[in-house]
Amino acid sequence: MSARPDRHRARYGRFAGGPDPLAPPVDLAEALEVIGEDVMAGYSPERAMRELLRRGTRDQQGLDDLARRVAEKRRELLTRHGLDGTMREVRELLDRAVLAERKQLAREMGDDARFDEMRIGSLPPSTAAAVSELGDYRWHSSDAREDYEQIKDLLGREMLDQRFAGMKQALEGATDEDRAAVAEMLQDLNRLLEAHRLEEDTDQQFRDFMDRHGDFFPERPETVEELLDALAARAAAAQRMRSSMTQEQRDELDALATQAFGSPDLMRSLSQLDDNLRALRPGEDWGGSERFEGEQGLGLGDGTGVLQDLADLDALGEQLSQEYAGAQMGDVDLDLLSRQLGQDAAVDARTLSELERALRDTGLLQRGADGQLRLSPKAMRQLGRSLLKDVAERMSGRPGARDLRRAGAAGERSGATREWQFGDTEPWDVTRTLLNAHTRTAAEGGGPGRLSVGDVEVHETEARTQAVVALLVDTSFSMAMEGRWVPMKRTALALHQLVSTRFRGDALQLIGFGRYAEVMQIETLTGLDAQWDKGTNLHHGLLLANRHFRRHPSAQPVLLVVTDGEPTAHLDPGGEPFFDYPPHPLTLALSVRELETAGRLGAQTTFFRLGADPGLARLVDAMARRVDGRVVAPELDDLGAAVVGSYLGSRRPGWAQDVWGWEA
Repeated sequence: MSARPDRHRARYGRFAGGPDPLAPPVDLAEALEVIGEDVMAGYSPERAMRELLRRGTRDQQGLDDLARRVAEKRRELLTRHGLDGTMREVRELLDRAVLAERKQLAREMGDDARFDEMRIGSLPPSTAAAVSELGDYRWHSSDAREDYEQIKDLLGREMLDQRFAGMKQALEGATDEDRAAVAEMLQDLNRLLEAHRLEEDTDQQFRDFMDRHGDFFPERPETVEELLDALAARAAAAQRMRSSMTQEQRDELDALATQAFGSPDLMRSLSQLDDNLRALRPGEDWGGSERFEGEQGLGLGDGTGVLQDLADLDALGEQLSQEYAGAQMGDVDLDLLSRQLGQDAAVDARTLSELERALRDTGLLQRGADGQLRLSPKAMRQLGRSLLKDVAERMSGRPGARDLRRAGAAGERSGATREWQFGDTEPWDVTRTLLNAHTRTAAEGGGPGRLSVGDVEVHETEARTQAVVALLVDTSFSMAMEGRWVPMKRTALALHQLVSTRFRGDALQLIGFGRYAEVMQIETLTGLDAQWDKGTNLHHGLLLANRHFRRHPSAQPVLLVVTDGEPTAHLDPGGEPFFDYPPHPLTLALSVRELETAGRLGAQTTFFRLGADPGLARLVDAMARRVDGRVVAPELDDLGAAVVGSYLGSRRPGWAQDVWGWEA
């Protein structure tokens, strides 16, 4: 008994119905981290997002990669091809016809044969002139006559293929009836376009034309405008191909054109078609040219197709550049990109477009009142979590290192709650947990359901009393020049994230000090451009820190100072910054006085010295000793871990002991 064929057998292939539903989602976390780095380096969020799209991500090609592939294909087309393919083919047919005719004449006797032999032997060297000379020649060889007729047929098909893609192949071996159908189509097409140019055409006229001649247009345009778009683009490419030829090639082609199908009417119809298309689509590039340098000859139709490819590649290059006003990823023609570079390139571009849309739609980037994009508070929190995670990884395994996830877990409850995370041992806030569960199930449209992990909230606890923290970061020009600008911002953002999520009872103030000092919100500091004014006004920064400490008299003051230079500026009695280098004695005296004031307020002080300048090291060490503080000299990559570690250490007994593994 024979087995029945399996009617349920499935075949699998590449998904072609739009975006791949099984493709991984765009990695917003990685994208935000890259954008955040650029913003902290001084880029605007808009520019940072554009740079991300240009560079791509670890597993994703960017616009620059796609643009490079577009440029490589364009260059490859120009260096591989030449424009004399049709002329070569005509010459081969002509030489074959002449050779066959000479062989036949050599076998014949009589004066007619000798006369024709002389005529064949005296043909002009120009291919076009020779073809024209033989226009009224009476062939003796049937093979020679067939080859010569093929020249006329080839020229006719090439001329049509220039305007209608695929005509060369479609009309191969065409009959007289086929050629008559082409002539009728051209006449009707010109009448339709002339009526459209005069605004006298009707929808019915277009439908009648397509019913009669639709087989010539496999793309099946639905309106006369769509028909015009397709025809004008190819006709303009044909004109650019002509302009790309040498003058000798153009002259040869013009002379040969009269032989197309042996009918001058064809060229008159095509010339009329070109005139109509130029009038209706003047915006097409009718005058451009290219420099072809290759040896692979192109026929007229294929050459026109290559010129269209070059125009498509130029359009893609502009779209991928994203350098024009109002540019966005949605401008990239994915169908065109797929046709020119393949489906994988279109997938990459679609993913970048989804990434751009997700960054905007998820609220990570917001447009301010001035129209400029900014990192949203949500983005700042997400970026802070990423930086804090990096700090935790750097701190893990160090002697005395502390798990940042559990920071604030020991001791008395702070009164705040937070979402439970794996490994938490804090007691549940049952009321908040049940409320979250009921709210979630109600929003989902169901009745009371089971608890979800995301519903659980735990009580936060503090290891000790409330702290009031001042993080002073040097914003002088040397920080930017020496590559310390971004690590400084990363440090501030990581500490801000830790305090705002794990030690909400602490009061953190961020103070930037350059030529003068100012209190900054984390968003301001993160987006701060490099400051090029000279001056390191530690005096002003300490004044602001002490004011912050006095506002919280019952809290433990913690002073953290990140700097790479000696104090070179102070505030004069009028509130104006005074700068001098080397440091003026008054500047040093005022800075030390404010530092000692912080010490009297009970501040636990840590200096984070960047760089290896011996003079700076001696000065910072001396200042720290005056207030029983400490000095840490971390590498730039360890700056965040050093600052966070010092903050955590200051919140427990024995904070001054160096347990973090850095040289003091």
